[in-house]
Amino acid sequence: MTLLQDAQQLSLYGGIVLLVFGIIGNGINILVFTKVRIYRINPCTFYFLMGSIDNLFYVCLNLPIRILIVSFQIDIIGSSDVWCKIRNFLLTVPSLISITFSCLAIIDQFLVTSKSAFLRRYSQIKWAHRISILVIIFWCVYCIHIFFVVRIVPSTKVCTSDNPSYLVYSVVYLLAIICGIPVSIMTLFGLLTYRNIRETIALAELHYDRQMIRMTFIHAVLVAVSLIPFGINNAYSLITAGTVKNLNRQMIEYLVSTITTLGTYLYYVGSCYTFLLTSNRFRQRARKELFNWSHKNRIEPCQVLS
Repeated sequence: MTLLQDAQQLSLYGGIVLLVFGIIGNGINILVFTKVRIYRINPCTFYFLMGSIDNLFYVCLNLPIRILIVSFQIDIIGSSDVWCKIRNFLLTVPSLISITFSCLAIIDQFLVTSKSAFLRRYSQIKWAHRISILVIIFWCVYCIHIFFVVRIVPSTKVCTSDNPSYLVYSVVYLLAIICGIPVSIMTLFGLLTYRNIRETIALAELHYDRQMIRMTFIHAVLVAVSLIPFGINNAYSLITAGTVKNLNRQMIEYLVSTITTLGTYLYYVGSCYTFLLTSNRFRQRARKELFNWSHKNRIEPCQVLS
């Protein structure tokens, strides 16, 4: 089996597994965070809820398209210039929104654990609602440029951009906006939150806060592990785009690109499973809500009266 076939098989079976687990995991997040009152009124879990809705949309839209293109060579994007632009817009905007909500979740933990009453008062659900709306509007407006620079390039029939300036921006986007800035924000506010906990003994004794902080920290690790390799690999591909490469090198880079791209979906798929591993409270709530949901949707046999 060639490296190309390996990449295609990995995209097919890995994509299907990620799609199934993504739907189940984000569905559990949405169910728990909307049904449990203590989560509904918590700004941090509200950001997790918004992120889960966004992740579910991202996974259901992009993974099936990727499976069709890579594994079955059914290019539904290359057939339409309009769809090419729309798909790139819908690929970029949800990823930026989701990562922003992850950053906001850990910033909220810094605020809520602060000794400053001034900072703590900004950890309120009403602020979370307003900020979420602004985040969605901002990234939608920010990505409007995609409709002007991305198209099906006539010479290659590939949905991309042949604008040199945009290629430079793509390197900055992958390394800074997608990887560097979010990971830096999460690392910084994670360390500040940890400092707040160490300095506030009463807060450290609150089991609920400790579990929420643990959930947020492991979520930040998930972001770093899944997105950094993707950003580095794509930056390398853009930088070496003008380099003459033999067939073997191209196939190796294609396989690596497939692995790192699928790796990014671990972030969009994995939050629920990291929450289940790190929080006993979340496990209990998830078990209870799933049991209640299945019980309500159970079809009872009809009793025939004689």
